[in-house]
Amino acid sequence: MTLKIKFIVFVCLFFTSASMSVMAQSKQSLTLHDLIPGGKTYNRFVPRDLKQLQWCADEYLYAKGDTVWGAVPGKPERVIFTRQQLNDALTMGKLRVVGHLPSFSVPYKEDPVLAFESKNHRIHYNFKENRIVADYQLADKWANYDFCPANGYLACTEGNNLRILSPDNTVTIVTSEEKDDIVCGKSVHQNEFGIRKGTFWSPGGSALAFYRMDESMVTDYPFVNIDTRCAVAEPHKYPMAGMKSHEVTVGVYNLSTGNTVWLKTGLPKEKYLTNIAWSPDEKSIYIAELNRDQNDMRLVRYSAVTGEKEAELFSEQDERYVEPQHPVLFLPDDPDKFIWQSEKDGYNHLYLYNTSGKEIKRLTSGEWVVLDVLGFDKKGDNVFISATAPYPLSSFSYGTPMEVYTWKVNIKTGERTCINWKTGVHKVLLSASGQYAIDNYSSPSVPRNIDIIKTKDGRPVKALLSAKNPYEGYIMPEIVTGKIKAADGVTDLNFRLIKPVGLVETEKHPAIIYVYGGPKAQMVTGDWMNGARGWDIYMAQRGYVVFTVDGRGSANRGHAFESVIHRNLGINEMADQMKGVEYLKSLPYVDKGRIGVHGWSYGGFMATNLILTHPDVFKVAVAGGPVIDWSKYEIMYGERYMDRPQDNPEGYKNADLKLKAGNLKGHLLLIHGDIDPVVVWQHSLSFLKACVDADTYPDYFVYPRHEHNVIGKDRPHLHEKITRYFDDYLK
Repeated sequence: MTLKIKFIVFVCLFFTSASMSVMAQSKQSLTLHDLIPGGKTYNRFVPRDLKQLQWCADEYLYAKGDTVWGAVPGKPERVIFTRQQLNDALTMGKLRVVGHLPSFSVPYKEDPVLAFESKNHRIHYNFKENRIVADYQLADKWANYDFCPANGYLACTEGNNLRILSPDNTVTIVTSEEKDDIVCGKSVHQNEFGIRKGTFWSPGGSALAFYRMDESMVTDYPFVNIDTRCAVAEPHKYPMAGMKSHEVTVGVYNLSTGNTVWLKTGLPKEKYLTNIAWSPDEKSIYIAELNRDQNDMRLVRYSAVTGEKEAELFSEQDERYVEPQHPVLFLPDDPDKFIWQSEKDGYNHLYLYNTSGKEIKRLTSGEWVVLDVLGFDKKGDNVFISATAPYPLSSFSYGTPMEVYTWKVNIKTGERTCINWKTGVHKVLLSASGQYAIDNYSSPSVPRNIDIIKTKDGRPVKALLSAKNPYEGYIMPEIVTGKIKAADGVTDLNFRLIKPVGLVETEKHPAIIYVYGGPKAQMVTGDWMNGARGWDIYMAQRGYVVFTVDGRGSANRGHAFESVIHRNLGINEMADQMKGVEYLKSLPYVDKGRIGVHGWSYGGFMATNLILTHPDVFKVAVAGGPVIDWSKYEIMYGERYMDRPQDNPEGYKNADLKLKAGNLKGHLLLIHGDIDPVVVWQHSLSFLKACVDADTYPDYFVYPRHEHNVIGKDRPHLHEKITRYFDDYLK
């Protein structure tokens, strides 16, 4: 799975003016438990939010204590129901009551029904009638639930097999695979290519498409469980770059006949079947098929009845890679037309196609990125998107990923209208009809504002929340953002600089570069605190300058910007980070002899690479979950950016940090979780062996029973460990 999916960037929130009151100066500095997720007091310092805020039809709902409030926009807010009312309904249905409001989902687009799970039951609650309308009895071993609103059935997995539960609690066995290496109904291809699940209901609920993954040819990777008296091996399938990959097929289970048809996707078996979508009439299934080299994508239509290949609609090729992320999206009022998202012009945009594969028109264009399709209005005349398009938008506008706006795009005319225009980042949720939207907005100086707006013109209907600064009264560092030139001398890069608390520009301070540097992640943003993390703030309190730059290779700047890393990971990314070092050294208050670097995951690879490649620049580095040797990383992500080791030996050699182990001069701390399924433990262990062979001396720390990120109550411990290391060797 991608480094982005597992790489967790936790945002701790802050902003303050330069002038501080006497009361503010008397307050203590913030602790790691205040600033780090998992900390004992962390929740006190998160900007206020509305819990479970969502739409049910055109009525917004949110939870406050033991009460759910809501309204149709334009009408007074009212109590929708209380926990006591819910418990009354549960008692009437002979179900166990709940001690607190559960987490709800909205299973039907228009019905006033909420779904929640409680004590091995999935319960559907009609809040207008105050009664339980469905009770699904779940088994302990079931997982990966997928509900179909069209028929009321629930798909799930039991172990590696697929089951379907009917509204009357009849269980249907869809697959009966006996080998541990055969997996049905779960996500495949390491969660790449936008794949997040393994089951796909047809629009009318007559059939269920699902993935079947054969991993028998994939090498077992040996994880070890140390919780038992004698440690136990727990093998995990991990296909490494250049090695044998798993083989995937797609089945279609027909509910009325009980038969399964297998789509005849043919040879070669080692290809990626991504972005599965049903046709509105339930007769066909569309799949974006990608070759193993990931440079040739073909959109193929199959018969859901016979499994036969019906047509290859179109193809896309790129000399670096093609990365389909979104399935076809049919227009709600026209089953013969669909929207396709593609980077074929260099930026992710929307294209309108017919079912014959003919491109009808481009719906969006420009040097900016469509981030997400949010939905349609009721008539299907307009599609709503989240994008980095600048506001106001001109035909020559270049988008910056610092701001994110919501746009209404007319499908017939292509006319674009921005429905939120305050500078910052907008996260929008459409109502069922598309007439209204919940606009969750923040900027560097606004922790969070939540408004109900009309999608027709963006006009506010109701202000739901204006969160206060949770750090008000505390002495906080100053955050500034700006641009520097990349190593190519042309491209502008966004940076974030956090100045030490009580900065005296005539004094010299140590500086830490926090780096990620790889694809699918963006560190410098235009929302609250410009994306700064709690640890960044903590270190600024301790007198450090903390600096981050999104170099070439990072997300949301277009295909050329991101794919510049292809076949040579670390080269251009490091060159851009060194331009950041040049900028830091130009600041009068930065000590040029005390520069450190810290990163996790891809950032761990970067931090290690930087201190080994530039040992006279970086005095200290802390690298978490670092990729050391890309030939030991998984196929889907690794081969996209590096090709196979046998096809790119020079690129793999240049990025093999074991070969640089002898360059270590400063202090390097590596941190790893011992059951990391993303960057396996072998990476850092092999680097330690290389350092022993090279007679160099890194430091090392392992978090037992943690995966790729150290989360939960141990996360403050992790950041205390990192802080102490910088204090010991850089401060």
